[in-house]
Amino acid sequence: MRFLCLFILFLPTALLAQVDSPKMGGDGLRIQIYLDQKCFGPGYLDGRPGNFTLRAVYSYNRFRGRPPGAWDALLKEAEEEIEELFALATVPDLAKDYINPNLPRGYGNLGGVKLVAYRSYLEFMAERYHTSESFLIKLNGKSKAYGLRIGDTLKVPNIAPFRIEEISVGRMHKEDEQLSKHNIVIDTKNNQIFVYDPTQPTIVIPGIPMIVSDEDQEPLGKMIAMFPTTTGGEQFIHHGIWKVVNCVEFPSWRYDKQFLETGKRGTDVVDVAHGPNSPVGVLWCGLSKSGIGIHGTSSPRTIGRSQSAGCYRLSNWDAARFPQYVRPGAKVIVR
Repeated sequence: MRFLCLFILFLPTALLAQVDSPKMGGDGLRIQIYLDQKCFGPGYLDGRPGNFTLRAVYSYNRFRGRPPGAWDALLKEAEEEIEELFALATVPDLAKDYINPNLPRGYGNLGGVKLVAYRSYLEFMAERYHTSESFLIKLNGKSKAYGLRIGDTLKVPNIAPFRIEEISVGRMHKEDEQLSKHNIVIDTKNNQIFVYDPTQPTIVIPGIPMIVSDEDQEPLGKMIAMFPTTTGGEQFIHHGIWKVVNCVEFPSWRYDKQFLETGKRGTDVVDVAHGPNSPVGVLWCGLSKSGIGIHGTSSPRTIGRSQSAGCYRLSNWDAARFPQYVRPGAKVIVR
């Protein structure tokens, strides 16, 4: 494994916390929706901006060539593009194909299950609109949210939906002349995945430290996307430079309790089918480090708030659009 010699990626957390943010009020959700649309992930949409939203603001302003605290410019853009914060969404008929209220709890109990589905229409709609079940309950009331059926309407964040029906079992995303050249930087301290396009020049903002090249002094290029992620505990993190070797939709998964706890493979395993509530979610992008990948999750609310056994988790809505930016052959820098 090669060691890295990198310029600083972004402001350290302590300095980032000093970047003043305005009292956003109702604009908090507007900014979250805007950043999500631009693929600078703020976490799930709930109108309560936290650290992920702040980091997304900083990253997006870098993308636009602005200082991290350029809130006025960001708010203006969001107001111009996001006129309505909410929309009415109908529970589609196809949702019934992805619901199993009797799905067993515990990964070890999923052997033999054909689809690791959602447990409710509420869970289906929350993930479809990049939010949490609790936020939909807040918007619609407990009675309506818990009693959802096919054809019912629900108030949701005004975001383009994650269409799980467009995910195909085993579909491979192959190398791409442009996307395979993109560079990925995984920041394990701040739980972020950055995507860079080396064909575009790096935007340098005076006085702002940032990453510009890898250990071979090859320019990473312009940052074009950022996704919040869950990383492993320090003992599971494999720092260095790797490659994306495959990218498959709706992957199956092998539950190995020993591997998850120690990082060493065991013999007592359970084969788990595909599905949105599979621990690897709707996408697996395997790295050249065996057993390690970037993938979806069954629990988007835990992104950045828990630890993995070495992999890098994305929400399913972010995982679904990851192949729009990254394909096999892409360089992955874990720092």
